[in-house]
This record gives sequence, C-alpha cells and structure tokens, in this order.
Amino acid sequence: MARPVIALLTDFGTQDHFVGAMKGVVLSICRDVSLVDLSHEIAPHNVRSGSLELAAAYRYFPAGTIFVAVVDPGVGSARRALAAEAGGFQFLAPDNGILTHVFQQTPPARVVEVTEHRYARSTVSCTFEGRDRFAPAAAWLATGVDLAQLGRPLTSWQMLEVRHPTIQGDQIVGEVVRVDHFGNLVTNVDRAVFDRFAGGGEVSITTGTYVIDGIVATYADVPPGIVCALFSSSGHLEVAVNGSGATLRMGLGCGASVTISRT
Repeated sequence: MARPVIALLTDFGTQDHFVGAMKGVVLSICRDVSLVDLSHEIAPHNVRSGSLELAAAYRYFPAGTIFVAVVDPGVGSARRALAAEAGGFQFLAPDNGILTHVFQQTPPARVVEVTEHRYARSTVSCTFEGRDRFAPAAAWLATGVDLAQLGRPLTSWQMLEVRHPTIQGDQIVGEVVRVDHFGNLVTNVDRAVFDRFAGGGEVSITTGTYVIDGIVATYADVPPGIVCALFSSSGHLEVAVNGSGATLRMGLGCGASVTISRT
C-alpha cells in the first residue's frame, strides 16, 4: 500500500521552529508518512492568499493526500477547527475561509468539527493549534482513522467573499488577486471566461496606466523589461514583465483593476 501523504501550508515561515514541530508531532503518531511542504511563506494572517495557493496546488497531489492549511489569525479563539473531505482529498484547517477556493472547485462530501480530544495532543496551546490540534489529527487520519471520528458533522462553515470578473458590454472587468514570488500579477480572470468573451478575437488589457496589446504565450515572447499579459500555469490571466517583477515596475498589487477590451 502506498505511503500516506500529508502536505503542509502555513504562514509560519521557515526561520522558527514551528513547521519542524508540526512535522515532529505527525511523525510521533505516524512514522510511515511522506511530508510535503506546500508553502510556509503565505503572508502572515493572509487567509485569502492561503486559500488561493491551496486551491492552485491540491489537485496535483495523489488521491487521498491530507492537507493541513494553517493561516490562523483567530488561533486560540472560539473559531472552530475543521476536517473535510473533497474531491478524494482530506483537509484540516481553521474555520476562517481558508478552504473557500477548494470548496468552490470541489464541493465537500463531508465536513466535521474537530473536537475529539484523543486525536489532539494532551495539552493544546492557545497560540499553536497547528502543532497541537491540526498536526495530530492529520497524523491520525494517515493511520486510517475515519474523518467522522474526529468530531460532529457540520452543514455550514465560513466562506470568504470571492469577487468574480464581470462582463460589461465589450469588456471584462477583473482584478489582481495574487502577486506571486516573481512579482507577476495574477488575476481572477480564468481561461474559460476569457475564451467565451474573446471568441478568438484580438483584445487589449488595461491595468493602472498600462495598456497591453494582446496575449502572449510565454514571457520570452516580448523583449526583456516589456510588460505583457499571458495565462499562468493555474489557468488565470496574469500581467508580467519579462525578466522583472510587474508589481514593482508597475506599482500595482492585489485589488488592482484589470480591464480586458475587444479590439
């Protein structure tokens, strides 16, 4: 039988002991597990960013992978801890909306509130539930414990407000929702929406004071230092600068408006 996989996504960074402690807890319960670092560089407390990064990656993992997503400004408060099953994967996360984009892509089959003390550490820190609640619960799932054993079933949970692009006459109006490590401006306009709108015709993209003519296939399709628009590996329109960071060059970031016009 294949080894279970647990993938971790947090805003903890890698300078401190936090991620290592979580892995230690997992391995103390289930040694025969593959641990994957999805990302630990989510901006502190940025639940929306964590939700987008998780949704961009989870589908590329083996079926049955357990994801622990801890970006948790409400740690230690009355907010609930969730365990969910969606699309053949399992997720452990605070009930703060971090699973929003996963659930939009793949509605959950089961969601429970994680309350069973036997699947947590004996002492749960009010400032480190990633170590004391989420990591051990994930490890127990990896040993074969059924998700239903973690707590009572839920029929509602927190979801973030998701802003979708709108079509207004001969324009799509969207916005930048992510700035990646390279400084590329990733929008909420996906390929399906764009293709339905453009119909194979020519378009221009306006954001800030920049007007970009057409879509390219790769960054190298324009000279170094030139602003361009293309579809990222996640299938979303992004604005980039060949060989540089668009966010610094253009002075734009999350929330910036992006308008696509037929030409």
